[in-house]
Amino acid sequence: MNSPSGLASGPAVLPGVVRQIGYVVRDLDQAVASWLELGVGPWYVLRGQSQRATYRGQSCEVSLSMAFANTGDLQVELICQEDSTPSIYTEFLESGREGFHQLAWWVTDFDAAMRSVRAAGWPIPWFGGGDGATRYAYVEPPAGPATIVEVMEVSVATDDLARVVRQAANRWDGSDPVRSLHGS
Repeated sequence: MNSPSGLASGPAVLPGVVRQIGYVVRDLDQAVASWLELGVGPWYVLRGQSQRATYRGQSCEVSLSMAFANTGDLQVELICQEDSTPSIYTEFLESGREGFHQLAWWVTDFDAAMRSVRAAGWPIPWFGGGDGATRYAYVEPPAGPATIVEVMEVSVATDDLARVVRQAANRWDGSDPVRSLHGS
């Protein structure tokens, strides 16, 4: 079967289970508050982080604020771009959408996962990391339950953060609902 781009398309085999569900939002604090009303928390917030990536073939740098919480083993990520640099996030918002954006797989063999994505012919509109930073790619499956599938390389740092967020959610008693993370 061929995709509209003429590339062969088919399923990409991603290992394991969906580990994260991502939302692109215009107002991070409002989004956190709405999840807190559902009893999901505590939230770990990282504000004003610079992220370098390649967006549809062009290098870019965006300023992001993000928040993370777990519900059971599933992590919820809220992403708010703080500037107007063209990106995968502004593209989504400018299309008139806000909210659910991506499903994420966290993989120990990033190269193998990306070979599977490429073999399936899935476009890769957003990617970054490398040179010691966690590698990630957003891919566009031709059909499915999400506009974007994120493939993220598991590293010590990402594994540690995931563990902290998950354990906090498991023990959370409703106190200290929003906690600050400090990025590098």
